[in-house]
Amino acid sequence: MTTKTSFSDLKSAVADKAPELAATAPAERVQKLDAKGRAYGTGRRKDAVARVWVSRGSGKIIVNGRDQVQYFARGTQRLVINQPFELTNRIGQFDVMCVVSGGGLSGQAGAVRHGLSRALVNFEPGLHLTLKKAGLLTRDSRVVERKKYGRHKARRSTQWVKR
Repeated sequence: MTTKTSFSDLKSAVADKAPELAATAPAERVQKLDAKGRAYGTGRRKDAVARVWVSRGSGKIIVNGRDQVQYFARGTQRLVINQPFELTNRIGQFDVMCVVSGGGLSGQAGAVRHGLSRALVNFEPGLHLTLKKAGLLTRDSRVVERKKYGRHKARRSTQWVKR
């Protein structure tokens, strides 16, 4: 024996569950700015940690009190930093001030990119999907493997000698 349910019965059942469904739906992203009108983002890569502040401006990027060209001498590191701007077509629209510590220059460049992406999402929530699809909001969890006892490096064994 089958029972047929009408559309109005289904509609009323969904209406009863509406408050529960609304509570589980993801919250809409909101712009998060501090008192100075800046958005903040923390970036991490290897052992490097970057604290990044983004505000409207002319496109200046200051890293540890120095210009990005002075701090990151290699062009590839500057390309890594500017990836979020190129991806979102925001080149020259934001001033960036960041403080980076730990790790080497390559890790620091990756940390700045991660922090910059998170700060841009806090400034313009609409950019989240673009940056997420490009993988710029995901923290790169790869770190250097530790050295083991009895080995030259993490995995390098001692050289075998025949005589």
